[in-house]
Formats: sequence, C-alpha cells, structure tokens
Amino acid sequence: MNATFLFVVIVLLAAMGYWLGRARALAVAGGKGRVLHSLPSQHGALVALWAAVPAVIALLAWTLLVPEGQRAVNPWLRVALVVATAGAGLWLALQRVRARQRARNHVEAVIRLLLLLASAVAILTTVGIVLSLLFESLRFFALVPPHEFLLGLDWAPQTAIRADQIGQSGSFGAVPVFVGTLLIAFIAMAVATPVGLMAAIWMAEYAGERVRATVKPVLEILAGVPTVVYGFFAALTVASIVRRAGESIGLEVASESALAAGLVMGIMILPFVASISDDVIRAVPVSLRHGSMALGATHSETVRRVIVPAALPGIVGGVLLGVSRAIGETMIVVMAAGLSANLTANPFAAVTTVTVQIVGLLTGDQEFDSAKTLSAFALGLVLFFVTLALNVLALQIVRRYREAYD
Repeated sequence: MNATFLFVVIVLLAAMGYWLGRARALAVAGGKGRVLHSLPSQHGALVALWAAVPAVIALLAWTLLVPEGQRAVNPWLRVALVVATAGAGLWLALQRVRARQRARNHVEAVIRLLLLLASAVAILTTVGIVLSLLFESLRFFALVPPHEFLLGLDWAPQTAIRADQIGQSGSFGAVPVFVGTLLIAFIAMAVATPVGLMAAIWMAEYAGERVRATVKPVLEILAGVPTVVYGFFAALTVASIVRRAGESIGLEVASESALAAGLVMGIMILPFVASISDDVIRAVPVSLRHGSMALGATHSETVRRVIVPAALPGIVGGVLLGVSRAIGETMIVVMAAGLSANLTANPFAAVTTVTVQIVGLLTGDQEFDSAKTLSAFALGLVLFFVTLALNVLALQIVRRYREAYD
C-alpha cells in the first residue's frame, strides 16, 4: 500500500473530523454560535488536527521502526494502524468539545508551530548544505594544501580517478576559476543593472498604465526562456558579432569569450532586476511624491532624490538576485565562454567559471576519493562564502544609504 493512498485516507479522515467537530460545536451551543468561545469552524479544525496529526505520527513511526520485510508481509496492517489512530484522535476530540473550549487558541498554537517548523526547514537546509560541503572540502584539503588551492594560479585538475589509470599530478590553483566567474558576472551586471533599473523607472514613473501592462509582461517573457536557448544565441550570434567587431578594430578575439557570455547573461538577468525594481518603486508611498513636488521639485528630481533612495533596499535585493543568477549560470558559459581556466581580465579571452568546473568535475566515471573530484566541493564551499560576503556587503550598503521616513 503506497504512501499516496494513506495520505488520501488521512486527508479524508481529517475532513470528516472537521465536519463532525463543527456540527458537534453547533449542537453543544444549541445552534447559537455566539455562545461558543471559538467559531464552529475552529472547533472543526481542532478535531481535524486531532485526527490527522496522530495518524501522521503513527505512519512515520511505522516507516522508521518496522523493518521493510515485515512491512511487506501485511500491508493492510499499516492502513489499519493509521485509521485506528485517526479514529481514536477524532473520537477523543469530539468528546472534548465544549461551549467554553478554547479551540481557537489551540489551533493558532498548532499553526504557529507549523510556521516555526517551516522556518526551521530553511535554516536546517542551509546548515546541511554547509556541513556537506565542509566535510568533503576537508577531505580535499587533506590532499591539497589550502594555500595552494586559494592562491594558486594554475588550474588543471588532471589526476587518476581509478587505480588502473595513469594521471597527472594535477594543479589545483583556483584563482583563474574565480577570476573568470567574477569577470563574467561583472559584465552581466554591467548590462543588467543600469538597463534594468532604467526600464523599471520608466515603467513605474513615466509609462502609461496601458503601455506598462503591455511592456512588463513582454519583458518578463525573457525570464522564462530556457538558459540553453540563451547559450545557443550567445554561441552562434553574439560571439560572432563580438569577434567581428573586435577584429575590425585590430583586437584579437577568441571564438569563445567572456564578453559574449556576459552580454547574453546580462540580457537573461535583466527581467529580474527590472521587474523587482519596478514593483519596489511603485510601492513607495504616493505622499512622498506629492510632498517632493509640493516643495518645487520636478518629476525627474523626485525620482532621483526621493523615490530611488526610498526604494533602494528592494533595488539592491533585485540586483543581488541577479548576481546570484550570474554566478550560478552554467549553460551560457559552457557554450559561449569555453572551459579554459585562463587567468586574465581580458573580456575577449576564453574563461571558465566555478559552476562549469563543478559540473565537469562531477560528471562521468568519478571516484570520490580523488583530489580531482573532491575539488568540486572545495569550489562550492568557497563560492558559498563569497556569496555570503556579497550579501553582507549589500546589507551594509543599504543600512548606510537607505532613506528612513516617518
């Protein structure tokens, strides 16, 4: 008996408990809801919780404690356990229904607990990710010194992955990989941030409602385009345009370049920056606009000196979302920037990024005891802390320049 069937059974029993609890509360009150301390629906919700929560706990206990072989012998026993537990909880809850029962308080306490658990999931997930990266990274640093990884200028992780293979000793200097990541992300944000912010200001402050209702959905269509499509566009169209433009002025441009990947990545990120900034700018109170104009400021001065500073936290949030997308993008880099770990700040050269290297290191026939494979976790760990540092820096910028209004 699969879990989906049991889940449906629990939901049906909870729904029945809600209906019976609500009817029981009205019967106790003689049909006069004002006599009850809590609403009839809240009494019904409490009975439903009494039916569902013990049944879920019983199902989890059965799954964790009963061996799989014994579970397969009689699958209906699990169904009987769930139904019996839910029925017992439902019966006990119905017996406790009283006019002065504080059903609302109990239901709200359960909801607060569920909200707390939902918040804890995000925290525990983050902790789990960090611990998993840290554990494997420590194994890597036991093979490769941390200073060689963090300060080394040569990235060539070619080592033997099985005992019967002959591989090079490998070089694990990650500086070229991180420089390539930052170079492409910088180019992308140099495109997405000013264009996206100006588009948001135009849509929020200057465009008419009918025009905005047309332009914004069209702009957001870019966010739904698969990244592999952007990769094809970058490799076949933008890369050739960049190469011809560079050669026309005497520059040597690689067939795969950071500039081509960064430009297309900026187009991909632009809808995120523009859409979030537009929503934030429109959320600024109208009274601030009226007050600024009443003091003699023009519309443009109001936008520049009042609206944008007031919306700065949200704008920074949109830019940070764009930076996260730029750092984590893989397909565009693979197809337009290449796989070469070159230590260069030349946007016309081929470079690679952290995510591309992680994918390459963990793809194929790999052994998790080699420095080559474990280096992927070290890259991920450093990238995590770099992203964390960027977030902290953004918070400091917001606190310093944010405009506070009473």
